[in-house]
Amino acid sequence: MGDRETDQILVERVQRGDKQAFGLLVAKYQRKLVRLLSRVISDPAEVEDVAQEAFIKAYRALPGFRGESAFYTWLYRIGINAAKNYWAAKGRRAPTITEFDSEEAEGFDEGGQLRDNNTPERILMSKQIGATVNSAMDELPEDLRNAIVLREIDGLSYEEIAQVMDCPIGTVRSRIFRAREAIAEKLKPLLDNAQDKRW
Repeated sequence: MGDRETDQILVERVQRGDKQAFGLLVAKYQRKLVRLLSRVISDPAEVEDVAQEAFIKAYRALPGFRGESAFYTWLYRIGINAAKNYWAAKGRRAPTITEFDSEEAEGFDEGGQLRDNNTPERILMSKQIGATVNSAMDELPEDLRNAIVLREIDGLSYEEIAQVMDCPIGTVRSRIFRAREAIAEKLKPLLDNAQDKRW
């Protein structure tokens, strides 16, 4: 039995009044939702509050959940809306926060070879690339930024993103393409300079 089927069984149990079944859904998706929200809200305490608010809204809305989308897709949409409400209450637009962490490579089997290549120049280039990507993403319109984050950072499929963003799959493809193009345009001068410096 897959995740979607398991989730649907738990949802049906919640709809019949089983509160423990909802606790299982919270336990399963809390870390994922917190990770999603931490990309747009930097204060960990605020992230926890918004995640809790999203779960409360999900619990209240579960009687109307029909299973047309996966539970976590539905929950992500609620989480994104809760984050938007958080920023709206603060009178600001939600920022995008992405991190580039080259140290994660040390956990791979080939980590030793990767560490040998971490010259100061490469580390500086990695930081510059990360900063440029962050800057490019901050400048994207919200719909493009949300689509690229859901695809590249959260790993959702195009179909799942269409459900989360409540738009046709063609629109999702277009948004992701346009976001990638905008980011690539910002990276081009940096990468061209890096190639010129090779010997």
